[in-house]
Amino acid sequence: MLTDQLNGVNSQKLKRLAKLSSNLHLHYFWAKRWFLISLAIGAIVLSLPTPDGLTPAGHAVLTMAIVATILFVTEPIPLPSVALLIIIAQVILMGIDSTKVAKSLMNDSVLFIMGSLMLAVCVVKQKLDKRIAWFIVRMTGTKTTNICFGISAVSGVLASFIGEHTVAAMMLPVGITLISLTSDDPKRVRNLAVVLLFSISYGCSVAGIATPSGGARNAIMIGYWKEFFFDPTNPETYKYLISYFKWMIYAYPMFLLQLPLVTLVLIFSFRPEFRDLSRAVVKLRTQIEEEGAMKSSDWLAIALFFLILIGWIGYSDQLGMGTVAILGAACFLVLGMVNWQDVNNGVNWGVILLYAAAISMGLQMKDTGAAAWVAESFLDMLKPFGAGDGIGLWAAVSVLTTGVTNTMSNGAAVAVLGPIVLNLATAAGESPILIGFITAVSSAFAYLTVVGTPACTIVYSSGYLKATDFLSVGWKMALLSTIVMLAAARVYWPLIGV
Repeated sequence: MLTDQLNGVNSQKLKRLAKLSSNLHLHYFWAKRWFLISLAIGAIVLSLPTPDGLTPAGHAVLTMAIVATILFVTEPIPLPSVALLIIIAQVILMGIDSTKVAKSLMNDSVLFIMGSLMLAVCVVKQKLDKRIAWFIVRMTGTKTTNICFGISAVSGVLASFIGEHTVAAMMLPVGITLISLTSDDPKRVRNLAVVLLFSISYGCSVAGIATPSGGARNAIMIGYWKEFFFDPTNPETYKYLISYFKWMIYAYPMFLLQLPLVTLVLIFSFRPEFRDLSRAVVKLRTQIEEEGAMKSSDWLAIALFFLILIGWIGYSDQLGMGTVAILGAACFLVLGMVNWQDVNNGVNWGVILLYAAAISMGLQMKDTGAAAWVAESFLDMLKPFGAGDGIGLWAAVSVLTTGVTNTMSNGAAVAVLGPIVLNLATAAGESPILIGFITAVSSAFAYLTVVGTPACTIVYSSGYLKATDFLSVGWKMALLSTIVMLAAARVYWPLIGV
């Protein structure tokens, strides 16, 4: 009797375990459904006959690009895993020697991205957030509109040199400090919080276009120009070697022009509950006085950063922007202002691998002719709509890039689209430099989603914002930014020699 009861209990346990195991398997397959779907789509595309004008190798790399794009957007697996799959696919599907693939993963653009991320950790380590907030309110006064503009301006100027994710991380405590010092009740400062936090993220976003160090996408485009068009034996191709300073001449005025637009759009979209933040400023001043004067290490960090900036502007042609960035990070380490453990923990090495693999795939798209084939096909689609050249083509490239960059990281967007749009420029008789700038600049217009840019994700993590806030104000920012960029392409860039 007892044995039968025990057998019955064990039988029930086995059934429950079997059901649990089945549920776990179903959950796993559901969580990985887009990974499986992407592989299925890749297998179907690869099995189709190679289109006319496309080589088998080009067919393979386009299949890789389609699968990678699906994985970038849906993220069923960690994004660095996508980078590993790109590397493996080049060897297995395209038959490229693994040593050649390895060499394609590292160039000055990737070195620059790595160095910039290391510098970001060094800068954040100095903890200057409250002093930055005090500097802003001393510069702008206590009026809310002025403080918002000051936050956008300071965030933008910093982000234009050290990257938006770094600055957003530095400035988020600044915004939260001003919000919390104004009121302990988040509901009472709902609109104020939205305006202050978007001033940070959008200030960083519009600044990301201003210099090569403003974002990985800029370094990627510079690398593509050099790889695609530069020939050391042809003096006419030296124009495709875009230096740090030359990029600033093209893009920095656009950033400055957009700064006041950020504040205007935010103030009219979300009316702050407090027009003056005197109460918060008084509390902030008290906290600064308690911390005392700046230490010698703080001044040393500022001086070192300016030396790195001088190196980028004055010596990147000779040394390479990546070398300058790595040198700067090494100086912080040698001086003991940051230790390797901080750098190792703070740098997302998977991001570096992701950009390296995406650039490598982009180069294969160029070498196999796949990018040219896609560009010509896209151009044929645009011609019936009168967008085969000129401002119609510029707008089409901008809209395409804006749509892609709101669904994946802006660096990945440029890495995927870069070879296509540069070949598109050649096929349409347009300047590759102009089309390249339009692509890189438009990749900064990721205002619509939380995951559009690292800056948006960082400010959203504060808990003060809703996902719908990004949509309600993001489309206005995207429209205004596109207008400013097309005006610059039409009027300003021809004056400086595009």
